[in-house]
Amino acid sequence: MGFDLDKIKALFVYNSNEPMIFNSGFFMFLFLAFLIAYTALKKRATPRLIFVTLFSYYFYYKSSGFYFFLLGIITVSDFLLARCLAIARKKYLRRILLSISVFIGIGLLAYFKYFNFFGASFSAIVNGNFQPSDIFLPVGISFFTFQSLSYTIDVYRKNIEPLNNLLDYAFFVSFFPQLVAGPIVRARDFIPQIRQPLKVTGEMIGAGIYFIVCGLFKKAIISDYIGINFVDRIFENPSLYSGIENLFGIYGYGLQIYCDFSGYSDMAIGIALLLGFRFNINFDSPYKSASIKEFWRRWHISLSSWLRDYLYISLGGNRKGKIRTYINLFITMLLGGLWHGANWNFIIWGALHGIALAAHKFFGIFTLQRKNKTSAGAYLRRLAGIFLTFHFVMFAWIFFRNSSLEDCSTALSQIFGNFQPQIIWQMLSGYKLVFILIAVGYILHFLPAKAENYFKNKFINTSLIFKVAVMVILIYLIVQIKSSDVQPFIYFQF
Repeated sequence: MGFDLDKIKALFVYNSNEPMIFNSGFFMFLFLAFLIAYTALKKRATPRLIFVTLFSYYFYYKSSGFYFFLLGIITVSDFLLARCLAIARKKYLRRILLSISVFIGIGLLAYFKYFNFFGASFSAIVNGNFQPSDIFLPVGISFFTFQSLSYTIDVYRKNIEPLNNLLDYAFFVSFFPQLVAGPIVRARDFIPQIRQPLKVTGEMIGAGIYFIVCGLFKKAIISDYIGINFVDRIFENPSLYSGIENLFGIYGYGLQIYCDFSGYSDMAIGIALLLGFRFNINFDSPYKSASIKEFWRRWHISLSSWLRDYLYISLGGNRKGKIRTYINLFITMLLGGLWHGANWNFIIWGALHGIALAAHKFFGIFTLQRKNKTSAGAYLRRLAGIFLTFHFVMFAWIFFRNSSLEDCSTALSQIFGNFQPQIIWQMLSGYKLVFILIAVGYILHFLPAKAENYFKNKFINTSLIFKVAVMVILIYLIVQIKSSDVQPFIYFQF
């Protein structure tokens, strides 16, 4: 049996129909080979960093093709600018250097992500005839530009010292577990780990496998199945479905996007642990939140904290009076919505969250909580807060998921004008496995933190044979219920 040269060549050539993603069989086998080489370089820091950086660039090439050069541009420019910031003494010069970094990072985003959107919007205002360009959106560009930008801003603010070694900085920006969909890792958290002696403890291996199993279950079992077999059908043409189907489609999407994105984050955290690195948690059961402020402390934590530290605070935060605080909150979330995509629906989604955060700040008691958290009244108030926050977030997801305002209007009109509650049992029986998985997903999500930690610790302390058996069973289940194609992660488009 000879080698198939075409198949071997395909391993090294970008294929837009088969991007490199964590939940593909190809990546799993490739990662096992990667681990063998990585372990062999355990005591040789520089060769190990070179190996991982080259693998990360290969990983990104397999995700976005030739556009991997953008990663190199951001890396080299921000590394050099940070070095210049370290030796510059004049305040105006430091501002110029930081502005160049911002211009390069935001400029790349503006062209690849927003050129057609702003061009079409301006053309509509002046009654022009704008012809959109065929611009490919590189996977993960929003993540690695924000990550690199936080580094230069921190150097500018003198919160960290700049790196002297380009290899270390390239390793930080391109580290493949979080490269294309986060979490957005801060330099002050990650850089100190780079040159530390590599030490992967049994606890780290157990926790890493736990996070990978959780991530795969969320993504490949729950998110993909309910998305393909129910949610996507509803949102593709909401007028064909009753109000109750549209409503449950929204509840389903709320779980789908959470399981999809938190699943990726879990796998990134798990893979990093197996390589000896620790990431901060990116999701903390966000639908348990009793206020919109708490929700953004639990949802996509790396982005929400980035927006707070580098945008909200830069705008003045809460230091310039109450009115300015409300405006700053609104602008921050408006731009947060725009970060997700060049579409008016994302802007409306961001505006809704900005208004909600400003209202929370204005009313103060919007959380429906009191200082005494042990009384029955406080417990009921928290339940009411969770109920209201959950449904506000679900309402906002309508604008996030739909591609047009017309579809948003159709879905809402079906819910409020054509509800048809009598078909609920027909719907549940027709999508039996979908609703079983939705129920399982939400039940697991709302488990108390103590229960989550209990199961996590139990899993970590089991034997390696048991962990491998769980992984094999999970992969078997994925193969049994998966569609013909491996589904990309939702946040790849952002």
